[in-house]
Amino acid sequence: MLINLSNHPLTAWDNSQRHAAQEEYGLLADLPFPPVPANAGLQEVQQKVEEYISLCQAMFDDYFQTGGIADKNRNAIHVMGEFTFVYLFVARCRKLSIPCVASTTDRIVVDNTDGSKTTRFNFLQFRPYF
Repeated sequence: MLINLSNHPLTAWDNSQRHAAQEEYGLLADLPFPPVPANAGLQEVQQKVEEYISLCQAMFDDYFQTGGIADKNRNAIHVMGEFTFVYLFVARCRKLSIPCVASTTDRIVVDNTDGSKTTRFNFLQFRPYF
């Protein structure tokens, strides 16, 4: 199971990213990235991290208990978002032996004749944080 903890829901992923995730992890599930106020202190962010660790563990446990997973080694969390939350979340997951991955893309920018830019991202892979 791959939990998508990001601001980009699975419905917005391109086919190649969704296919790669399903091949590697099986079931895919969204968990919207939490709002992290710019004026939040470190303790507030750490509390939010603990809350989301618990939510992810519950999602994994629910899936395992329903018999939907044959290999717990295929569990991971796709984590992309606000930097301090991501850092603290991934560090905590590492201590708990919960794999975390980031999605990598090629960024293609086209300069349009009207001076605007069009940006497209082509998914390449899921890269482990640790």
